[in-house]
Amino acid sequence: MGSFPRSSAWICLSFVLLCTAHGFYLPGSYPHKYAVGDVLSVKVNSLTSIDTEIPFSYYSLPFCKPPEGVKDAAENIGELLMGDRIENSPYRFKMHTNESDILLCRSDPLTPETFALLKKRIDEMYQVNLILDNLPAIRYTKKDDYYLRWTGYPVGIRVGDDYYIFNHLKFTVLVHKYEETNVARVMGTGDAAEVIPAMDKSGSLPPGWMVVGFEVVPCSFKHDSESIKTLKMHDKYPVKIQCDPTTVSMSIKENQPVVFTYEVSFMESDIKWPSRWDAYLKMEGAKVHWFSILNSLMVIAFLAGIVFVILLRTVRRDLTRYEELDKEAQAQMNEELSGWKLVVSDVFRAPSNPMLLCVMVGDGVQILGMGVVTILFAALGFMSPASRGALITGMLFFYLVLGILAGYVGVRIWKTIKCGDHSGWISVSWRVACFFPGIAFLILTTLNFLLWGSHSTGAIPFSLYVVLILLWFCISVPLTMVGGFLGAKAPHIEYPVRTNQIPREIPPQKYPSWLLVLGAGTLPFGTLFIELFFIMSSIWMGRVYYVFGFLFIVMMLLVVVCAEVSLVLTYMHLCVEDWKWWWKSFFSSGSVAIYIFLYSINYLVFDLKSLSGPVSATLYLGYSLFMVVAIMLATGTVGFLSSFWFVHYLFSSVKLD
Repeated sequence: MGSFPRSSAWICLSFVLLCTAHGFYLPGSYPHKYAVGDVLSVKVNSLTSIDTEIPFSYYSLPFCKPPEGVKDAAENIGELLMGDRIENSPYRFKMHTNESDILLCRSDPLTPETFALLKKRIDEMYQVNLILDNLPAIRYTKKDDYYLRWTGYPVGIRVGDDYYIFNHLKFTVLVHKYEETNVARVMGTGDAAEVIPAMDKSGSLPPGWMVVGFEVVPCSFKHDSESIKTLKMHDKYPVKIQCDPTTVSMSIKENQPVVFTYEVSFMESDIKWPSRWDAYLKMEGAKVHWFSILNSLMVIAFLAGIVFVILLRTVRRDLTRYEELDKEAQAQMNEELSGWKLVVSDVFRAPSNPMLLCVMVGDGVQILGMGVVTILFAALGFMSPASRGALITGMLFFYLVLGILAGYVGVRIWKTIKCGDHSGWISVSWRVACFFPGIAFLILTTLNFLLWGSHSTGAIPFSLYVVLILLWFCISVPLTMVGGFLGAKAPHIEYPVRTNQIPREIPPQKYPSWLLVLGAGTLPFGTLFIELFFIMSSIWMGRVYYVFGFLFIVMMLLVVVCAEVSLVLTYMHLCVEDWKWWWKSFFSSGSVAIYIFLYSINYLVFDLKSLSGPVSATLYLGYSLFMVVAIMLATGTVGFLSSFWFVHYLFSSVKLD
């Protein structure tokens, strides 16, 4: 696999930095213009919590339901896999029309079951997530001299033995005046009906406004539930509501109803539409990301120096001296040889379990290709947070398409190991198509039963299961078989030396070779552990990760480090006459997965202290295991392919009669 040009990587990085700092146009999202008085519809997403990591439907709690009934918004595969369930809500705004003291509804008296569930969700710190014009509601809290920003707001709060619910919401909608009056509006993906407005006599569009911010302040206000029995939804509440977020007064009690109200104010803002996601995507810790890259470059430089010494000093010097001698001198020298030159007739001996190796390398190529292409597209802005689920959907699409590359690589290595005999390529292709997806389905199905048992929206619906299986067997498997067919037809890689029938005995080693292999994973881990923290925080702490330019560079550096580590260890094993390098080259770089899994356990213990319950911990460890298996296959493939090239290059320079 060719490396990405360094200049292009810097272009990607500069692009993302510029975008993050100054605002930019997100591909896949379009501006939506509203006239004064147009209806703005608020949508609701799943309730989420960093305490349990188990999402639940918004309407699983006794919130007000829209009069037209609950309806699901259009969702893609990525949204469903992430546990998003976007639905309509009864909140209705009118563009540039301030409203206060609006009654939403009066709930039914809380039954013992509902009361207990509401208290449980408050204890578990569940957040309510609202969406307006594709923007999540954002909440600011002041700490010392700076503001913290959060997406969503808590269901309620516990004070002593009493539970208080946030039943009054103060919304602030930031709007920016539509400036391009002489061009037709771009058809977009807004929340309201798409209607092309008529132009006036001057040929210009009527003035309008765009939503550039959506803020919420939750309050707990003590309502008089008896005084609003005759009022309808969106009627004026009879008493002026004072929203004070620093005090709480609406405690929930069994067999008593809860009244929900809201107010909304519109504020003109200098924020332009392309910059409206800046509040969510504001990059934090830029210096830390640069430190991560610098740390990776130092590891690469260290390993590159070792490789340079091996290739240009040791290997070249030995080969030059060897080739300058006549045949008698070579024969005499062969008796005195030691190290890698002694295993010349065994170095290409077929490894144990060759089919499994080919299958794992094929799957590793597929996963690595998917990761590189997906992160590259994300760095260029094509998979923005504005398009929910786009990242997961893109990963799934690229994985399916790259099945053809996985089949090709797996079968061609199989044909090379079999010295040109391609028999069994169908079996190899089939196993490549089923090995990693089979592991993924096993892990996800096990976790899905836990989510189903918890009635969580994070559970994959049965219909989506059927879709995923159809995608697997109707797209991925056929493409992998096509790739395998092309690999069987392609010429195998010829070995530069002959292999003896009787294997050479490997001399006893001073230390277990596998110990060195497992320890080698520390160097690749050192290149990515800083970026890994930000990724883990994004997944488990609800933070938005969007510095894909940094991630792309770190990923390229990781590939280089894995190749260098595996190459150095392979040479070290050959020098001690250990010709069984195939699997060791794979796991010398693939062992980074062990350290990532240990880091994920450390993150669970020290950073996710609030994670409660065996179900939450099992989900965390299950998803971590899934991620670690994918990383092991991808990094191991890089190590094996680089070592195979190195060994082939090294022994192709040796002349034998």
